[in-house]
Amino acid sequence: MTKGRRPEDDQRNPASAVQEARAMQLPIKAIWVFHTAARAGSVARAAEQLSVTPSAVSQQIQALEVQLGVTLVNRVGRGLALTEAGERYFAMIGDELERVAEATSIIRGQRAITSLKVRATPTLSNKWLLPRLGRFLDTHPELEVRLDGTNEPTDFNRELVDVEIRHGDGRWPGLFVEGLGPENFVPVCAPSLAAPASLTPEQVMQFRLIRSVKSQAQWPRWLSDAGVQHDFDWKAVLFDRSHMAIDAACDGMGIALESNLMMWRELRDGLLVNPVRGAPGIRLTTQWIVCPTDHLRLKRVRVFLDWLREEYRRWSETEAILP
Repeated sequence: MTKGRRPEDDQRNPASAVQEARAMQLPIKAIWVFHTAARAGSVARAAEQLSVTPSAVSQQIQALEVQLGVTLVNRVGRGLALTEAGERYFAMIGDELERVAEATSIIRGQRAITSLKVRATPTLSNKWLLPRLGRFLDTHPELEVRLDGTNEPTDFNRELVDVEIRHGDGRWPGLFVEGLGPENFVPVCAPSLAAPASLTPEQVMQFRLIRSVKSQAQWPRWLSDAGVQHDFDWKAVLFDRSHMAIDAACDGMGIALESNLMMWRELRDGLLVNPVRGAPGIRLTTQWIVCPTDHLRLKRVRVFLDWLREEYRRWSETEAILP
């Protein structure tokens, strides 16, 4: 027997030693599959993203669980939920794996691009988000943004959307929800229809009233707040999109009751004015940042939300000095 060796060392199976050595290696593939499934919230969606079968995804996750000696995920209906250990592990590896993917692309001589999919209402997309989006893209050239403009709420269990800016009352249980910020709804029209502060609240009834049927601020409330009797018919035109109501007001079709968040540019450029002196305003938060809580772990989501908050802050400061 060789000096310094134990008897049991000579009896070990060389194949077993190789297996033990392999077992000590980091299972990068299984870790990546787990990260993808945790981020997607579904084995089926992870399989689609990785171009493998759902059973292959499940096998890799199970192999990782055996390697770590803990349960990482539980199946919940058609999706999956992270255990407490899975939550901690996903949080710890997320940024590291994104850096590995970026470094791999760079070393291959490829441009490192990460896709960010955002969903927002058509009015917010056109009137507020698009005029500012270039600043975000210039600051984060590594991100490729897809903006999906629709009023349909996202089913995060089925759709590959990172974050949504949703119109509504902010009550969506089970999701991360944060108000973008308050808006002021005020009467506006083209200056050719009525000059700024030239009308009393009662005189508004002499004009065609433009209504956004899905808006949370409606004319009956404004008229009541202004002390105007409105228990009779008035001339009206209805639109199902606020951006159409804003454009109709710019064209002189009547007086609209709209959000200063959505029509800041028209107010700034003098295309719309508030024709009512002493007009009450309706202050509401109607646009909400919405996503599954685990999406907040994604760097691309965090930087986008930080940018959104800063853009709203900058807009609100500018709004204070608009005419």
